[in-house]
Amino acid sequence: MENLNIVFWLGGIITASILLRPIGRLLPVARVQGSFTAMSLAASFGYVLAAVTVYHMLWLYFVKELIFFQWLVHGIIGLGLAGYLFRSIGRHVGSERSRKVFRQMPVTAALGILIIISYAIISIFADWLAPYGQAEIFSNVNVLPGGDPNLGGNPAHPLGTDQIGRDLLSRLIYGGQNTVGIAFITTCLAFLIGTFFGFLAAAIGGWFDQFLSRFVDMMMSIPQLIFALLLMTIASAWAGSERWLLTVYMIVIIAVLDSTRVFRLSRAVGMNIVVMDFFEAAKLRGEKMSYLVFSEILPNAMAPLLAEFGLRFCFVFLTIASLSFLGVGIQPPLADWGTMVKDLAQFINFAVFSPLTAALPLMAAGAIALLTVAVNFVVDWVLHRASGLKE
Repeated sequence: MENLNIVFWLGGIITASILLRPIGRLLPVARVQGSFTAMSLAASFGYVLAAVTVYHMLWLYFVKELIFFQWLVHGIIGLGLAGYLFRSIGRHVGSERSRKVFRQMPVTAALGILIIISYAIISIFADWLAPYGQAEIFSNVNVLPGGDPNLGGNPAHPLGTDQIGRDLLSRLIYGGQNTVGIAFITTCLAFLIGTFFGFLAAAIGGWFDQFLSRFVDMMMSIPQLIFALLLMTIASAWAGSERWLLTVYMIVIIAVLDSTRVFRLSRAVGMNIVVMDFFEAAKLRGEKMSYLVFSEILPNAMAPLLAEFGLRFCFVFLTIASLSFLGVGIQPPLADWGTMVKDLAQFINFAVFSPLTAALPLMAAGAIALLTVAVNFVVDWVLHRASGLKE
């Protein structure tokens, strides 16, 4: 039956796409007629598909009243308004330079910066914001969220407790501190390794460049997540009962694997810089290699490296969450969003009876997705500014 519905809707969309152009050409407005005359079949299909999508979204919101979809719509509208207000405030508050930046900033970039600042504040001040410790265990287990005692909640635990009695709100806050903090440290280490050897390979060239490039190609030929999972399995045997040591191993392993991507970008940018006249002049002056790398190459490569830092942070962040979900990432009693998704996944079965309870694993997953999208918003804006293109 479902297959028949899909075929019915697809056939209807294709039929409407074919009929849209000749019907549009019959309209009395000449400008509209010209638009429909020049419209391709693919564009017509896109317009019809967009209209059907909007119809389904309205149906889910008003007719079906799907609670999770309604929460999603409310969240998107709320975030959009928050980004708009943040940009409006930035245009009137601060120095002339900052106001000029906010005037040129799109709403998406303003929203991304606002989310990143919020995550940073929560991560830094987690010890003061969290009502309880991340490893603190209470006697009340599986307390439902909402804080209503009549519905299985507890006012002391607004988001409830997990299977062993840990406060979920506290673990969500501390999860941001651990996941974001470790991802930031790992990304910085990856960039330190990748940029150093990338610029060095570009400046020295010859056999040194060829050796590092072929080694990086070999490392990148192996899927990163599978390779990291394999190395973390080995590292877990080395760490033994020292759980903190496994976290250190994870930082080093992910940083080394991710530095290969940074190496390729740094080398490519560096190769374009070393052929410039100012670099050749510095070499003729007899400047040391450290001066050439840090004073000549690095300042001229900052724009693409900053953009790549944001993208690498997203990939590292998602890799850490994935490894934690698989059980070899950040280890208990430390809170982590990936581990929370795994531990709370069973609550999705309560979606029919208690939507708020089913949303618990989605909160951790949503926190991961929200930060990833926010960083990408900012990176896209930075790349657009660096390109010099007009809006």
